[in-house]
Amino acid sequence: MQSPSARPNRVLLVLGLALVAALLGLDLASVAPNRILPGEGVSLWAWLGAGAAPAWAFPPLLMALAWQGSIHALVLARGLVVTALALLPWALAAFAASRVPDALPQARVTLGAGFWSLLFVLLMIWVELQARLKSATWLLLLPLLSLALALAGGHLESLALMREYASRSGAFHEAVRYHLLLVSAAVGLSLLLAFTLALAMRRFPSLRRGGFALLSLIQTIPSLALFGLLLAPLAWLAARYAWLGELGVQGIGWAPALIALVGYSLLPMTRNSVVALDGVDPRVVEAARGMGMSPGQVFWRVRLPLAAPVILEGIRITTVQAVGLAAVAALIGAGGLGTFIFQGLGQAAMDLVLLGALPILALAVAADGLLSALARLTASQSSREAR
Repeated sequence: MQSPSARPNRVLLVLGLALVAALLGLDLASVAPNRILPGEGVSLWAWLGAGAAPAWAFPPLLMALAWQGSIHALVLARGLVVTALALLPWALAAFAASRVPDALPQARVTLGAGFWSLLFVLLMIWVELQARLKSATWLLLLPLLSLALALAGGHLESLALMREYASRSGAFHEAVRYHLLLVSAAVGLSLLLAFTLALAMRRFPSLRRGGFALLSLIQTIPSLALFGLLLAPLAWLAARYAWLGELGVQGIGWAPALIALVGYSLLPMTRNSVVALDGVDPRVVEAARGMGMSPGQVFWRVRLPLAAPVILEGIRITTVQAVGLAAVAALIGAGGLGTFIFQGLGQAAMDLVLLGALPILALAVAADGLLSALARLTASQSSREAR
């Protein structure tokens, strides 16, 4: 019986219906004899038949817990979601073992729309439950550990995604390193330039309107158009100054990609820095001056530590944006994970596209989570010091 204080969670009810739709209407995966021929879709029912009862029971059980709505019910629902996420790699391994005979070593299992929809809805359920309950992010380590064990044991080798990785592992690792280096360089340069601009705008307020207008204009230029605008000037500079050519600066490659990423990153980082530095409580600054601190000490010991959480939010936004935009830079020969995306699109090989897209998604989520946690930690420390 529903407790008086508990209310049905309508979001979970809707997501439970989405799970039912994904299981009923979409194929879990498809099996193809090789990379060239199209695969044949297989639904969960076609694979397991009556043996799929536990999977069919999951959405109604989740919806029942959502209707009950109590804290204990939501905690139980979170446990069920974590269990489902941890079992997904092994379900795929069992599917591949049952559908790919040893006599067809070139056969491939491609993840279907049903799998991706199922994974997406489960993650949305996790996000909703995390918003309602106390943080227990460490529980996500269990599905990640389960996936790592399945990969280490070679149980997912029949997946087309893993076949694409196996044939390009060296290039993949190099692309990951290059992508991280490009993003790190762009964020580091953006932080240095944006902080300098923020200090200049605070010292000379007349620079704010023109500065933000220029940075906003850069944001409105599409990424491919900006790459094109940089091509001719950089090629001319490389031809005129030999030392630039020796550094690798040219119309295509890393140079226009880095400049474009820095240009796109300046607006959010500069704006957050200005707002953060201006938003420090004047009473705290006056108290620091009353204690005999010099202007430099007030800035470095008081104003900057208190502004750090908002500045970190700007860095977080910039980093996540740069991780995605760096993929587009592959079109101008900058390399990185975007290379696999555009190669896959050219060959109509969606698993090759995923080989580039999934790591980009993982990097963006990891950067967002780490920088958000750092911002919260910095905010809590600043609050304690202010008290």
